[in-house]
Amino acid sequence: MGTLIPDRRTLVVSLAIAIAAIAILLAMGRAPICECGYVKLWHGQINDGGNSQHIADWYTPSHIIHGMIFYAFGWWLFVKRRIGGTRGFRWGLPLAVFLEAAWEVAENTPFVINRFRSVTANWGYSGDSVLNSGADILWMGFGFWLALRLPVRVTVALAVIGELVAGYVVRDNLTLNVIMLLYPLDAIAQWQAAGGVA
Repeated sequence: MGTLIPDRRTLVVSLAIAIAAIAILLAMGRAPICECGYVKLWHGQINDGGNSQHIADWYTPSHIIHGMIFYAFGWWLFVKRRIGGTRGFRWGLPLAVFLEAAWEVAENTPFVINRFRSVTANWGYSGDSVLNSGADILWMGFGFWLALRLPVRVTVALAVIGELVAGYVVRDNLTLNVIMLLYPLDAIAQWQAAGGVA
């Protein structure tokens, strides 16, 4: 067995982790849905009050790519390194959900919200709605499932396409977000601003 196919137990654990993250976000005072009062399947603006408030947006590809990356990490940990023996394979999804859930909680702390606002293209970012955070965890799970089912080269191609399309349309994507959060570059900030993103 060389893939991270979850079983019933690890699916239940994954669901429990996601529910715990949602409960934590609610306890942190995050709005359950967009304060606009309605839910949209897609919101295409990244610098208005609806950003990161609905089910999908231009950052959804980033969360799908998270799932692909977490699958690769789980494969390396549980398959290549054989952590947990043959039973360890099943724990790839709970690990991925835990990592994504931890990010969703951290992302909605005042420190990270302010960091996003000050150094990334998301100058209007005010944190995620709980609905959006829950959807992001599901999108990550979709990326994990794609990586589980598709050949590596197809998975990598989809990740690259997702990055290129988001980068072209809104001048932001997972790669740019990571760079700007960790080591902001004026050249990137100026390029984003020239496109009307920031």
